[in-house]
Amino acid sequence: MKYTKMHGLGNDFIFFTDPNGTDTDYTELAKQLCHRQTGIGGDGIIVVVPSNVADTRMRIINADGSEAEMCGNGIRCFAKYVYERGIVTKEKFTIETLAGIMEPTLTVEDGKVTLVTVNMGKPSFNAADIPMDIKADKVLNYDVDVDGVTYKVSSVLMGVPHTEVFVDDVTKVPLTTLGPKLERHPLFPRGTNVNFVKVVDDSHIKVRTWERGAGATLACGTGCCASAVMAHENGLTGREVDVAVYLGTLHISYSEDGTVFMTGPAAEVFETELA
Repeated sequence: MKYTKMHGLGNDFIFFTDPNGTDTDYTELAKQLCHRQTGIGGDGIIVVVPSNVADTRMRIINADGSEAEMCGNGIRCFAKYVYERGIVTKEKFTIETLAGIMEPTLTVEDGKVTLVTVNMGKPSFNAADIPMDIKADKVLNYDVDVDGVTYKVSSVLMGVPHTEVFVDDVTKVPLTTLGPKLERHPLFPRGTNVNFVKVVDDSHIKVRTWERGAGATLACGTGCCASAVMAHENGLTGREVDVAVYLGTLHISYSEDGTVFMTGPAAEVFETELA
């Protein structure tokens, strides 16, 4: 099989196409391919499969074998992958995901995709949708206890569950210890992605993410969207925000009607063939 390694601002994935992969269990394959020492290495695998309701369908399986509903960086890479291989020939099209139908719009130069803007839909703030084991129409600055320390969290469903913790310095966050404890906190029955957010000014934030099922990643597209949304909901920023991650910046637009648009790059690293 041919595999393609791609990344969106460092969030890396292994791509392939499977016309018969609608219901295939990729759990063990994802674990093997994503292993950083004995496989190709990646935060997940993304499989292009046929769709009956959209132009194409994206399945994403995390490095631990769990299947995710959506992935912001992954869907930009997906859009570039299917367009440059002729699977989809339109510069605006639809992608079926477990989080619903997503609509990317491509910026193309000399046949190559340079930027992808994705209509990410509208976030849900209700605790039951995220889901969280509390009753609340909107979760803002909610007190969560971790090992005797209280953290104020804001949570939202942005295709997948995200929890934001606003901090003074994202570089000093104990990401690999606090991240998994919040991810698996009893408050979140299905787990949560965790974003540590530094507000720089009205239109700039910095984000570090611990991803559910993948661990510490260099970037998280849905996490950047969720962070921008919750920064605005907390009265800390406007509706247009540049989100800085390790390897670059995503632009997030949170429109008046609640729709979120994400614009950023996607890159192909290499293609390989494995037995």
